[in-house]
Amino acid sequence: MTTKKRYLRVTHLLFIVLLLIQLIPDKSTNPTFTGALIAFAAGLELIAFIASTFIKKEQGLALLLDIVGFIYVLLGVWSLATAKFNVLNPLLFPAPGEVIHQFAEDKQQILINIGSSLGTTLAGFLIAVAVAVPLGLFIGWSARIGSAATYITKFFSSIPPIVYIPYGIALLPTFKSVSVFVIFLATFWPVFAGTMSGVLGVDKRIIDSAKVLNVSKPEMLFSVILPASLQQIFLGCNQGLSVSFILLTSAEMIGARDGMGYYVKYYSDFGDYTRTITGLLVIGIVVIAVTFLFNKLQSHLLRWKR
Repeated sequence: MTTKKRYLRVTHLLFIVLLLIQLIPDKSTNPTFTGALIAFAAGLELIAFIASTFIKKEQGLALLLDIVGFIYVLLGVWSLATAKFNVLNPLLFPAPGEVIHQFAEDKQQILINIGSSLGTTLAGFLIAVAVAVPLGLFIGWSARIGSAATYITKFFSSIPPIVYIPYGIALLPTFKSVSVFVIFLATFWPVFAGTMSGVLGVDKRIIDSAKVLNVSKPEMLFSVILPASLQQIFLGCNQGLSVSFILLTSAEMIGARDGMGYYVKYYSDFGDYTRTITGLLVIGIVVIAVTFLFNKLQSHLLRWKR
């Protein structure tokens, strides 16, 4: 890429526009912490310049800079509607600098809650995958049983896992175990259905070729059918992971004593909407980060399909 393509981008112009917006006098009577907003934007711009130097693929760089540019636009509009012209209710919609400042103040507490939420999600997700994938392979191996199990899966997957929380509270010792159980249910059915769909959709010629070579049943399942079904399995895992975060946040808002859902619920009960919005933004960022890493893992494991 040329220097112009690397460094002369609309994104950097949007950064300058965001800084110019901060020169407009504040009309909000609440502290707006403009310095925190400028520091955050400057850090983001530094990351963009470093990425422009080291990212080799133009498409990847363009995607990153587009995302950063969108953040600049969002922060600029948010500043105008809150701190600069006070269009929105300052109690419900704090200025972006105030939210950034609040995150810096609550950073340790937020990181602890993120760790708790991720730990719960990971435990339920891994248990569900460990159970659903082998079970889906064995059941999907029989076309007759697999076809019948497909309808049973559709029935149980149509029931929102969150309705099992009252039973979980009654049967399990801690709310943490209830949350893991809910994540397990949210992940199990999509992964199970995806595995069966992948097994039932394996090209018959691949199976016939393996039979000619006298491949044993375990080798057939785990060395032939499993790799051929990985794309559908990952599709189910993606669906389960997306639903898991939604359900975990909902579950934490009901009865947990930690986690990001608890953080949002606790402060919203006290009308602290600065922390509420901070928590909502953190949840969104964490979900995007986890999904991005999972997609990278999927691309790596399925690189042979390219």
